[in-house]
Amino acid sequence: MASEGFFERVYDVVRQVPAGRVVSYGQVAQLVGEPRKARFVGFAMHSSPGMAGGVPCHRVVFKDGSLAPGFAFGGPGRQREMLEDEGVTFTPDGKVNMRACQWEVTQ
Repeated sequence: MASEGFFERVYDVVRQVPAGRVVSYGQVAQLVGEPRKARFVGFAMHSSPGMAGGVPCHRVVFKDGSLAPGFAFGGPGRQREMLEDEGVTFTPDGKVNMRACQWEVTQ
């Protein structure tokens, strides 16, 4: 299946995101060399083995800092809780403070 190679590349990138930082779906797509496939990054995150597989998918958010509405690993509130436990801060409207918490990759 062609998506398996893509999914593994996505998981490899997400595994590198340090605690206390987040990336957007589009940022991950860009990092795997598929800048137009942000939606497929979402599919990969939904299919992810999660922390059991070493993939901290809770660190992937929308570019505006919004969280996944139906976070697959414990409901929508669980993603925020996991991020807050790592020190990620939120704006008053409930979005991740992307200015403070977005992972800046230096390659």
